[in-house]
Amino acid sequence: MKRFKTVHYTVHSDKIKDARGVRFAVLADLHGVEFGPDNKRLIEAIDKYRPDGILVAGDLIVRNDRKTMETAAFLLKQFVRQYPVYYVLGNHEYKVYRSNPEENEMAEDYQEYERELRAAGVHMLHNESGELWIGKNRVVVHGLEIPLIYYKKPFSPKLHIEEVRELIGEPEGDSLNVLLAHSPKYGNTYFDWGADLILSGHYHGGIVRFGRRRGLLSPQLQPFPAFCCGDFHKGNQHMLVSAGIGEHTIPVRIHNPRELLIVDVRR
Repeated sequence: MKRFKTVHYTVHSDKIKDARGVRFAVLADLHGVEFGPDNKRLIEAIDKYRPDGILVAGDLIVRNDRKTMETAAFLLKQFVRQYPVYYVLGNHEYKVYRSNPEENEMAEDYQEYERELRAAGVHMLHNESGELWIGKNRVVVHGLEIPLIYYKKPFSPKLHIEEVRELIGEPEGDSLNVLLAHSPKYGNTYFDWGADLILSGHYHGGIVRFGRRRGLLSPQLQPFPAFCCGDFHKGNQHMLVSAGIGEHTIPVRIHNPRELLIVDVRR
């Protein structure tokens, strides 16, 4: 039986206007994995925490596997009945999203996947932002979608703050600015951009995990990468990197359980 661990973070921000704060469930790197029939155990785990929204940091699918799209679509359509859902693409979604049917037989399936999710009410963020009010708190969720060159193996270029601004603009004033950015490699740039809360995944905890924030290997084959997993902080800014709630191709995890994140942001 596949298992996952619920990891609960509490961070603080002066953007929070009331004592209740806000709570999010964060999913990354599901890759079509199921926890019980129709992901019943995952749904029950999230319902237990009654989040104010569900934030998806990419790679719910495997780019060459239609069945993973069906799994992800069914799951998100269950969630959106109760919670606002915001979804930024990971490299797996992005590769098929940017392809055309002549090059990739999965392209049309992916476009139908997005149409189905949008029709159900899921907010797909293609370098876009979405606003929600939680009590007295205005939250702006920004979805950063970077080109595939930034996922290149073994070396990918630097991502400069000017490029992030060109893609998604600037943070919005006194609102709590949440940045969904699949790849954690560019954590320093995300901090410099001005996000209050950064949520990433992609590294799957480094495959072999050495404590809270250290893992062995990134998908770009970089050993002991920075921002691999866990929590990172810079003043009142916070970055949380999920070790992922699934895996694909080589399903290896050593001292590195699958993770569902529950994030409380308090005053």
